[in-house]
Amino acid sequence: MDKIKKVMLCGLGAIGTIYALKLNEVCDFKVIADDSRRLRYEQNPTIFNGKACKFNYAGPEDCADLIIIATKNNGFLRAVESIKPFVNDSTLILSLLNGIESEDILRKEFGDEKVLDSYFVGHTSTRLDRNITFDGVGKIVFGEKENKVLSKRVLLIKELFDRAGISYEIPEDMDYSRWYKFMINVGTNQASAVLTAPYKLFQESKPAMDFAKNLMKEAEMLAKLEGVKNAEKMLPEAVQTIMSMLPETKTSMLQDIEAKRPTEADIFAGTIIKLAEKYSVDVPYNRVVYDIIKAKESAF
Repeated sequence: MDKIKKVMLCGLGAIGTIYALKLNEVCDFKVIADDSRRLRYEQNPTIFNGKACKFNYAGPEDCADLIIIATKNNGFLRAVESIKPFVNDSTLILSLLNGIESEDILRKEFGDEKVLDSYFVGHTSTRLDRNITFDGVGKIVFGEKENKVLSKRVLLIKELFDRAGISYEIPEDMDYSRWYKFMINVGTNQASAVLTAPYKLFQESKPAMDFAKNLMKEAEMLAKLEGVKNAEKMLPEAVQTIMSMLPETKTSMLQDIEAKRPTEADIFAGTIIKLAEKYSVDVPYNRVVYDIIKAKESAF
């Protein structure tokens, strides 16, 4: 394959729609959806920044050069099954999910040669039913584990993103980058869901920021145990990122709580708890936050 021509997306939500619109302009682009979801999309199309979106859908005769998964965590395993018919020998796969586990699952299912590490970072999209509002500040971070020299498959995706006008970053140390994003989510996503507050509270309140920091310190400890290089640099950088967010912006987990949707606590605090058990260490802040968020969910 000398160029990515056929691209599919699984997950037409707050993040997926951003890239569906861009890719739809430059390649053979299709959305992966079962019959019932496709009917819902067609009857109640996504409204992105005030404009209705229409896309073509993948059929049984199709295959993809690149598949992007942009579902929420609770739909990820269904997405893995959904993309199977469209994967061939040369297909590449990116997962934009939060957390640090989705690529491991994809590699076990499809093989190392098909999966690159990736995630979305930027200002949070706001979703209300099928209406999505996004200010345009965001990028896809992707690559091999190390990217001192760019591999052929990284260059293929880079060329596609350049063609589509998609902002991206290819970090030299992808493990550090993934854990850095994970740390921020463990801190602000979860703390905001517990405190029901936007970024402004963490920017202006020391106790609120200290609460988020304590959650992130437990993630830092585990990153070191997992062998992530320079893990001690993550927390100061994470605080800078939190301070740079739009004050009134709400995290995705807070939006989920307010909309009475399932949250991603299982891939944040849940992952922290599993890793803590692996290394026989204590993570009291994440254990308590996990219980609180799950208690909130039980009331939905």
